[in-house]
Amino acid sequence: MRIIHGKYSSRRLSLPKNINARPTTDQAKESLFNILINRVDFSELTVLDLFSGTGSISLEFASMGSSDITLVEKDKQLVMFIRKNIGLLNIDGIKVIHGDVFTFLKRQNRKYDIIFADPRFDLPGIANLPDLIIPLLAGREGYFILEHGPNLSFTNHPLHRETRKYGKVNFSFFSI
Repeated sequence: MRIIHGKYSSRRLSLPKNINARPTTDQAKESLFNILINRVDFSELTVLDLFSGTGSISLEFASMGSSDITLVEKDKQLVMFIRKNIGLLNIDGIKVIHGDVFTFLKRQNRKYDIIFADPRFDLPGIANLPDLIIPLLAGREGYFILEHGPNLSFTNHPLHRETRKYGKVNFSFFSI
């Protein structure tokens, strides 16, 4: 796993053995951030990273200058991995929450500029995630980005704006 853009560009982070995660590929992550570079001011963003896995998306946002990042991950081994990498890179501004995303969402009332979610592609109820998460967007300039497999389509959702496809990885963008 490597950081693509920004301050920590080209830094490689070794994944722990036997992890229970499907990290976003470097190619898909690079493409996603190339899109965002033209749309947002990273230094002003509040970011929420759900089902964060290895934390690579949050680390990429931090590398681009975002300093208000919250990530939520249920797997204890992955949380320890994320915290280790935050320490190695000496990053401030990332709050790591070890817990269930759905429990977090039920208690959450804070608004975010960017919300990224990368659940398991076979997660029950994945099609309902936009309706659960979009209310947490800060406003018209915000994006909810859902990473999902090729078997789902959100084109009929009223707040769906576009989907970008990179092999078996799809990023669907939603905004208010």
